[in-house]
Amino acid sequence: MSADAAASSPVKASPRWARKSTLVLAAVVLALAVFGTTTQTWIEVQLDPAGVPDSNLHVPGNKAATAVTALALVALAGGLAASIAGRVARWIIAVIIAFSAAGIILAAATVLADPLGAAQGSIAAATGVAGGQAGVAGTAFPVVAIVAGALLALCAVVLPLAGRYWKTRTKYDAGSRGRQDGQPVDEIDSWDSLSRGEDPT
Repeated sequence: MSADAAASSPVKASPRWARKSTLVLAAVVLALAVFGTTTQTWIEVQLDPAGVPDSNLHVPGNKAATAVTALALVALAGGLAASIAGRVARWIIAVIIAFSAAGIILAAATVLADPLGAAQGSIAAATGVAGGQAGVAGTAFPVVAIVAGALLALCAVVLPLAGRYWKTRTKYDAGSRGRQDGQPVDEIDSWDSLSRGEDPT
């Protein structure tokens, strides 16, 4: 196929799952969802066995699992950065989001496995006694954080694959694609090629 024919052929549309707007929005929404859960009650603590209402302690996620808040913000920043990142940077961002998602899942699962241990800091602050016993019950928000974290991990896996369908944004990438597709290269691209020791002709 000639260069003119290749240039005139229609560009294949990106699959819906690979659209930049869809993937970036999903990562941002999921990271915000995780962050939102940390502002809600993760553990209900009953300090008084008699069940006096004033003795109940509500432990939010940012106290029960302090790392989740920071990891959600890291994932949020990664999702936003993916919209303007190049190919190599997208791989790095995908790894960062994946590790953040894994940390979110692990921290939330730890709270579910040992809610009393996760609430000990708040119990000690409220009673002045470290290592005290109390009745505890977990809420649904740690589960929501785990589900959102798992979906974040999925976004991290899809990100480098979807990035292959995205248009290049940097002048270097645009110049490289122009040379490969037989499209004309402007003076700036030619100068950059000479600076790299390449022959733009």
